Amino acid sequence: MRRRHLLGCLAALPLAHAPGRPAGIVQRPLARVIVDNDFAGDPDGLVALAHQLLAPTTRTVLVTTSPLDAKLAALAGLDAGRTAAAGARLAGELLRFVRPAARPPIVAGDDAGAARAIVAEALRDDPLPLVLTCGGPLTNVAAALRLRPDIATRMRLVWIGGSAADDAGTEYNLMTDLAAARYVFEDTRIPILQIPVEEYRRFQVSVAELDAGFRAASPLARWLYDRYRHLPPFVQPGGTLTFGDSPLVTATAFDPAATPFTVRRVKEREVRMAHSLDPRLNYADLVALLRLDQKAPT
Repeated sequence: MRRRHLLGCLAALPLAHAPGRPAGIVQRPLARVIVDNDFAGDPDGLVALAHQLLAPTTRTVLVTTSPLDAKLAALAGLDAGRTAAAGARLAGELLRFVRPAARPPIVAGDDAGAARAIVAEALRDDPLPLVLTCGGPLTNVAAALRLRPDIATRMRLVWIGGSAADDAGTEYNLMTDLAAARYVFEDTRIPILQIPVEEYRRFQVSVAELDAGFRAASPLARWLYDRYRHLPPFVQPGGTLTFGDSPLVTATAFDPAATPFTVRRVKEREVRMAHSLDPRLNYADLVALLRLDQKAPT
C-alpha cells in the first residue's frame, strides 16, 4: 500500500525533459539551484553554469556573480571593482544559447543585490529543495546569511574551496574572502558539502580533446571553447585545462552515490567533504547534453 502511494506521488511530479529534445529515459527534477560564481575569472565557472542549465534533474532559478580578488584582476588587466559586473555580462552571453524557459535572472554582487536575491529565492515556497552552489569565494553566501540567518534552514550549500588538509594554505576561493568562509562555516548552521582543492583539481580535460571534439558538440560548446582560446594571462595550459567548477553539477544533478563524502567537525557542527568524484562521468554527461540540446543564439 505504501509502495503504491509512493508511486502515485512520483507519477504526479513533472518530468524533466526539454522541449524539442528526443524522448528518452525519464528523469525528474531533484532540486532547484542558485549558481554563484566569479565568472570573470577562469572559464570553468561558465562550463559548470552551462552544464547546470542543461541538466534535466535540476532547475536553475538564479545566477549571482562575485568579484575577483584584486591582485588576480590586475593580472588579467581588469578593474577589480567591475569584475562582478563583467561576470554577469558573460553569464548573460551564455544564456543566449539556452531556451528561454531555462534562463534564470542574473544579479551581480557589486552591492547587496546578490544577497537580497538569494534571500528572496530561499524564502520562496517551492516543492523542490533549494541548493546554493558556489564556485568562488563565499562573499555573496555570507552576505545573504547575515541578512537573514534563518534561510540557513531553507537550503543547503555546495562549495568549491578550501582543502582536505588541516592547513588550507593558499587555496584561492578560501583566501579571497577568508572572513566570509569563517562566518559561513563557524557561525551559521547551513548544511555544507565542501569540494576541496584536492578533489576539484582532478577535473581536467586535455587540450587535444577540446580541440578534437568538444567545440563541435553545439554552438554553446563552441562559445565555451572560445573562452578557453582567450584565457587570462595567469592561466598557462600544460596539455590540460581545468573544468574545476564542474563538481558542483556532479553534487547536484547526479545520483547522490556519485558524490561520496566524509564528515568532519567545524566547531560545534558537522561538514561533509566530498571525495573520489568521477571527472569522466561529468565530462561525458556535459558533452552528451550539449549535443542533445543544440541551439543557436536567439
